[in-house]
Amino acid sequence: MPDLLIELFSEEIPARMQKRAGEDLQKLVTNGLVEAGLTYGSAAVFTTPRRLTLALGDMLAASPRQVEERKGPKADAPEKAIEGFLRGAGLTRDQLEERDTPKGKVFFAKIEKPGRPAAEIVAGVLEQTIRNFPWPKSMRWGTGSLKWVRPLHSILCVISDEAGAEVVPLTIDGIAAGNTTRGHRFLAPAEIEVSGFEDYQDKLSRAFVVLDPAARADAIWHDATNMAFAAGLEVVEDAGLLAEVAGLVEYPVVLMGRIGEDFLGLPPEVLQTSMKEHQKFFSVRNPKSGQIERFITVANRTTADEGATILAGNEKVLGARLSDAKFFWDNDLRTVTSGAGMETWVKALENVTFHNKLGTQAELIDRMATLSRELAPLVGADADEAEQAARVAKADLSSEMVYEFPELQGLMGSYYAREAAMSDAVADAAKDHYAPLGPSDDVPTAPVSIAVALAEKIDKLTGFWAIDEKPTGSKDPFALRRAALGVIRILVENDVSLTLNDVLNKSAEIVGDRDAGRADTGDILSFIHDRLKVYLRDQGIRHDIIDACIAMDGSDDLTLLVKRARALSETLKTDDGENLIQGFKRANNILSQAEEADGVEYSFGADPKFAETEAEKDLFTALDKAETKITPAMAAQDFSTAMAAMADLRGPIDAFFEAVQVNAENPTVRRNRLNLLSRIRTICSAVADLTKLDG
Repeated sequence: MPDLLIELFSEEIPARMQKRAGEDLQKLVTNGLVEAGLTYGSAAVFTTPRRLTLALGDMLAASPRQVEERKGPKADAPEKAIEGFLRGAGLTRDQLEERDTPKGKVFFAKIEKPGRPAAEIVAGVLEQTIRNFPWPKSMRWGTGSLKWVRPLHSILCVISDEAGAEVVPLTIDGIAAGNTTRGHRFLAPAEIEVSGFEDYQDKLSRAFVVLDPAARADAIWHDATNMAFAAGLEVVEDAGLLAEVAGLVEYPVVLMGRIGEDFLGLPPEVLQTSMKEHQKFFSVRNPKSGQIERFITVANRTTADEGATILAGNEKVLGARLSDAKFFWDNDLRTVTSGAGMETWVKALENVTFHNKLGTQAELIDRMATLSRELAPLVGADADEAEQAARVAKADLSSEMVYEFPELQGLMGSYYAREAAMSDAVADAAKDHYAPLGPSDDVPTAPVSIAVALAEKIDKLTGFWAIDEKPTGSKDPFALRRAALGVIRILVENDVSLTLNDVLNKSAEIVGDRDAGRADTGDILSFIHDRLKVYLRDQGIRHDIIDACIAMDGSDDLTLLVKRARALSETLKTDDGENLIQGFKRANNILSQAEEADGVEYSFGADPKFAETEAEKDLFTALDKAETKITPAMAAQDFSTAMAAMADLRGPIDAFFEAVQVNAENPTVRRNRLNLLSRIRTICSAVADLTKLDG
C-alpha cells in the first residue's frame, strides 16, 4: 500500500503557531481523505520554523467502488415523474429494478460510483486544506490570492510505493507541487529531491534540519544541562521557553554566555524574566547561592569560531537590556529606602482605577487592610502585621520594575518590603497574596500571608457581586472562579476553620460602605460551594456526597465540610456503608409515607418494652450504642469515628427489616416501630443528609 508525504515550505512560522498548525494539517487532510473513501494506516506530523510536514502510511491506492441504492417512484407513477428520477440517477429505464413493497410496486435504482485514484483525491483535499487553513493570522504576498501565515515557497506532495514515487498533480497560485525541498537556510540551502518519508527525513538530517520538534527540544535540554553541569551550575527549568526555542531553530546549537558583573546583584527573578522575555535565553544559576550567573542561548547554526561571535553579540545586547533593569531596580531602591518608603507608591495608587464602580487601587487597599485585620485572629496572624502587609502588598504596582515587567508584581513587592526594613511576614505576604493563581500553584501557608490572600480574593468576590458583575456561562472576565477556588484551597489546605458566611458579610459591609452596593453573600456562598464541588470531584468524591454534606448546618466552614465529605466518601466505599444507605432510605421512605398518611410526625417515644422480636430489641441496642459514639464524635468534629459508628448500624437495620413488619396490626406496636425508624433517620442524619445520596 502506498505512503503519502506532504510538506508545506514557507518563510519562518511563529513558534507559538507551529504545534497547532501541525495538528490542523493532520486533521484537515486525514478527515478529507477518509470522507472521500481513502483510508490509511498511520499518520505523523512534524513542524520546524519553515515547514509543516505530514506523513501517512499504508494509504489506499484508490477509493473503493461505491454502490448507492436509491428508491424511486411507484411503477404506475406518471411518466414525467419516472423520467425525472432517471435523469437524477443518470440511468435508463431498463436499468431500474421493480420491487414489491407494502405500498405496491416501486422502482429502485442502483448507482455505481467507480473508485478514484489516490492522487486525484489527495490533490483536491490538499488544495482545499491550503486555501482554507485556519491560521490565527495570515497574509497575502505578491499578486496571488492565497493567504498563508508567511509567504509559501513550495509544496512537496509525493505518493510512493514499491514501484516508485509519484508527484501529485497540484498547482495553487502558481506554486506547483513537486518532489523537492530545501535543507537548512544557511548550512544546506540547495534543493533536495526526495522519494518518500524515510528518504526525506534522512536527507533533511544530512542537510542540518532536525525535523521532529520533540527531538530538537530534547537535544537543547540535554546539551544545556550538560554544559551547565560542567561549570558547576544548573539550568532553570522552563518548559514553555524550551518549547518556544525549539520552534525557533531547525538545527539547535547550544551556547553558554556570561552575565556582566554589574548585573549579578539584581534579584534572580529580574534576570530570569528579562532574559526570557527579551532574548529567549535560559537562566543558569549557582545551586548553592540561587543566584543567576550565566545564560544559555540556542543558535540555529554552527560557526567556524564555535559560536564566539554569536555569544559576543548576545552578551552585548543582554548588557543593554539588563542596564535598563538595573536602572529600574536602583531607582526603586532609592524610593523605598527614603523616608517615605513604600507609602509613596501607595499614595500614587490613588490615581489608578481598580474598577470604575469599585474605586481606585488605593480604595481596594483600604478594604483589604480592614478585612485582613478582621481575618487575622481567625487564621492565627498578628492583626497589626496583617493590616500593614495588606497596605503594602500592591504598592509595587507603582514601581518602575513592575511597570516594565508586570509579571513580577508581588514578587518585587517582597524585595522592596525587606529593603524598607519590614518584617519577613509582611514581605512574604506581598509575594504570596495573589496565590494561588492556578490549580497546581502552592497556596500561602504563613498566617499573615493567608489573611492577606484571603482578603484580596474575598473582596474581589463581594465587590463584583455588589456591582452585579458575576460570571455567566463561560465568561469570567474578572477571574472570580479562580478567586473562589483560591479561597477554598487556602482554607482547606491550611486546615483553617472559620465561618465563611460571617467573613463574607463583613466584606460585603466594607464594600458597601464605599457606595458600591450590597452583595448577596448567600449567592456568593452558593457560588463557592459550586467551585468546591469541582475541587472535590477532581479528587474522586461524588457530587451527591458533596450535596449531602453541604445540606448540613455549618456548611460555610469549608474545612469541616471537606472533612465530612471525605469521611462519608470513604465510608460509602465499604460494603457496610453502601448497604446502610439502602437501609436508611428504606426506613426514611416508610416513615415519610406513614407520616403523610397519618398526618402526624413520628419523632418521639420509641420504647424497647414494646419490642416483640429479637431483631427489634437488637436495633434498639445498636441505636443506643451508635448514638453514644456519634454525638461526641460530631461535637469533636471527628467525622471518621461518627461515620464508622453509623456504618455499624448496617447489620441491625438489615436484620430488622428481614424479621419485622413495621405496619403491624397493633396500633401501639406500629407507632413504636415508626418511632424507631425515626431514631434511625435522626441518628444517621446527624452525620449527613443521606437523602441527597444517589441510589
